[in-house]
Amino acid sequence: MIQMRVLLVDDNDVLHQLMQKTLEDKDFEVISAANVTDALALIVTQSFDVLVTDLHMPGPGDGFSLVTAMRHSQPEALILVLSSFADVEESMAAIVLQADEILVKPFETEKLAELICRRTQERKPSTKPTSEAVASILERDAKITIERWLSRVRRKEELTCVALDDQDRSRYLLDFMADIVERLRDGRDIEGDDRTSAAAVAHGQLRFNQGYTAPMIVQESRILQVSIFETIQRNLGSVDFGHVLPDIMLIADEVDSQLTQSIDSFLKAAEVVAAA
Repeated sequence: MIQMRVLLVDDNDVLHQLMQKTLEDKDFEVISAANVTDALALIVTQSFDVLVTDLHMPGPGDGFSLVTAMRHSQPEALILVLSSFADVEESMAAIVLQADEILVKPFETEKLAELICRRTQERKPSTKPTSEAVASILERDAKITIERWLSRVRRKEELTCVALDDQDRSRYLLDFMADIVERLRDGRDIEGDDRTSAAAVAHGQLRFNQGYTAPMIVQESRILQVSIFETIQRNLGSVDFGHVLPDIMLIADEVDSQLTQSIDSFLKAAEVVAAA
């Protein structure tokens, strides 16, 4: 019987050691990584039959990046995601990204080997996906991108000091994403693009009414750009590299244009109130 190779990624030393011992006792070959950066390097240089990864780890990236990288570079691999009960929504997003199963912590590590064997036998052969345009990726993963944006915003006290529900906080973001996708597909040059974004104008007025400050709008825009680039990173295995650099430049310019229009709208709303 051929020994199966497992890439095990988790920053929790105790759980990591328990899982590694359990798998090695069942004659699996286990390669360990404690962070996303090391795991990505292993994925692109070695072959694995199974990926077992936590969703959240310190440092750059997260389990989403590993799920996508493994699915695109090694499509036959079995992918198991570790998640806490509080991360149910994000776990479902991982399923959308083609993880095979979610293991909710705490779980019995003794059953891990049995699960891997069973799921491996059940898997059907898959095909390596063809390359995708950045615009298609952003359109497909728009809701995941916004959820990741919300997750980051919730951790910023300078933003959450204004109490809003998720719907009010993320209003117009889907329109922002649609504007970015449209610009990428139109292929407009960076220079001379002076198109008005109705969503950006409305966003600035909304943020003024909600009690934001201009620096808070800037902070949210920066987080949006990070979340968009994270989505691209998660899909590096399928992205069309022939256009990715100019597309990233267009995205940065479009987000900056949206920010400029939002701030301008915000300041005009403030002037109206001051003059009243």
